[in-house]
Order: sequence, then structure tokens, then C-alpha cells
Amino acid sequence: MKVRIGISLGPYATPEGLAAAIGPIEAAGIDSLWLSEVIYGDLVNPLTGMAYTLARTSRLKVGTGVAVLPGRHPVLVAKELASLAALAPRRVLPVFGLRPARLPETAAFAVQGSRAAVFDESLELLKLLLTQQNVSFSGTFFAVTDASVGPLPARPLDIWLGGSAPEGLRRVGRYGDGWLGSYLTPAEARAAREQILRAAAAAGREIDPDHFGVSLAVGEVTPDVARVIERRRPGTDPVTLIPADWAQARRMIEEYVGAGLSKFVVRPAAAGSGAGRFIGEFAEQMLPLEN
Repeated sequence: MKVRIGISLGPYATPEGLAAAIGPIEAAGIDSLWLSEVIYGDLVNPLTGMAYTLARTSRLKVGTGVAVLPGRHPVLVAKELASLAALAPRRVLPVFGLRPARLPETAAFAVQGSRAAVFDESLELLKLLLTQQNVSFSGTFFAVTDASVGPLPARPLDIWLGGSAPEGLRRVGRYGDGWLGSYLTPAEARAAREQILRAAAAAGREIDPDHFGVSLAVGEVTPDVARVIERRRPGTDPVTLIPADWAQARRMIEEYVGAGLSKFVVRPAAAGSGAGRFIGEFAEQMLPLEN
């Protein structure tokens, strides 16, 4: 497996912070930059930030970790992704999820009907639009006739999915080309991977064994971080999910690799000594783990 470790700027991904960080990230030889979906506040929108970053770099890959799909029309999303892939081939890494990490922001992604059902149908239509020149589709929530998003990527875009609930893992098996989990121990990540593979087999699909990863926060568990963990994983000790320092992060990544994962997104757990220092320490501590 190819171990690759991308960076997320976390709270530093403001317009000013992103603009200042892009050059040092690419110069350090970091594989990828990941932008989170946080609507309320100062962080850059992930698709906007992706376009900006791709325009200012020549090698760096850029991913959404994790953008919300239900509540966005899949035709518009397909058009955005196809355009980005044409402008920056092989550097666009979309990952989608069911709902925003911050529950109040769900209002910005309103859907008519079940979010899960809308997500499934959105994925079905999105993948058709990114692999076929003309698409006619009639579903419960979306209907298009002779839809085209322009030139298709020479190499089909991989659509990765987030989520760790049982239905979310089954969705990855049915529709996803990869999985990016979060807030899971290595043992839990192994079990999730196995469940995804079973769901894929039941759907008559295969998922590249190299396409399993996890997003990992590193640093101090502040009260805000503890509240996030309690909301996402009630009753779970945060220290089992968030390594306190780089040494612990290295050991945890080695455990994830042993569990069958090979792709990682590492971010600061909270604002600390600045993005520049985080990027430098990331390059020193994480890049030697790649192969």
C-alpha cells in the first residue's frame, strides 16, 4: 500500500491563512491539502479554496475533507468537479458526507425528503455525469435529460465518502471509490473497513484496497475539542482518538496502517502556535512515514 499523508490547516484555513500556507506546503513536498466544510465562521469554502489552491500550485493535490453533498444539486457539483479536473488533472480529491460536522449548519443544506435517500441518489447521478457524456436520469429527487458537464476527466474522478455509522459504511460499499473516516480508533477503523468491503461485495463492486483512510487531529484536547468528541462519540475518552503530540501521532498512524488504512489527513486539533510551525513540524514528522 502507498502510505500518503495530507495536511489540513484546521482553524488556520481562513482566506489569509490559506493564501500564506499554500507556498510552504507545496515547497515542503507535502502530498495534499484538505479543506473542511465549515459554513459559519471564517474558514474558506472547500470548493472555492480548492480552485484557488490549484491555480497557485503545480503539483499539490487538494481535497475536500469532508464536503456535504445532500443539499447541493449533483449536476452543479459534477460541473464544478469536471471543470477543476480539466484545469488541474489528477489533483482533485473530492470527499463527500451526509451532513455538516456542525449541526446548526444543516440548515444551509436543506433537502426535500430523507437526507440519506437524497445522498444515495445524488451519488448515483453525480457518478453518471462524471463518466458519461450525456445523461438522462429520472429518480425520486432529481430528473435530467441529455445533461452534460463538458469534457470528462481522462481518468475518472474517485469519489470518496466519509461517515462511520453502519448505513454510512454500507453507502461507501455501494457507491464510494474510497473512504475517509474520522474519530475512530485503529481497531474501529479496521472494523469499518471490513464492513465496507462486505457491502461492496454484496453490491457486486470492488474498492481499491489502497483507498481507505482517516482524518486525524493532533494536539491538545481543549474544552471545545472535548465537546466535539462528546457530540460525535458520546462517552469516548478523547485521548483514544486524538494523539497529544507527533510521537503519538506516528505510533497511531502505524497502527492504522496495520489495520489496513493507507491514506491520512492530519490537522491541528486546535489553534496553537500558528500555521507556519504546524506545517514545518508536519513535514518533519509525517513525511518520513510515507513510502
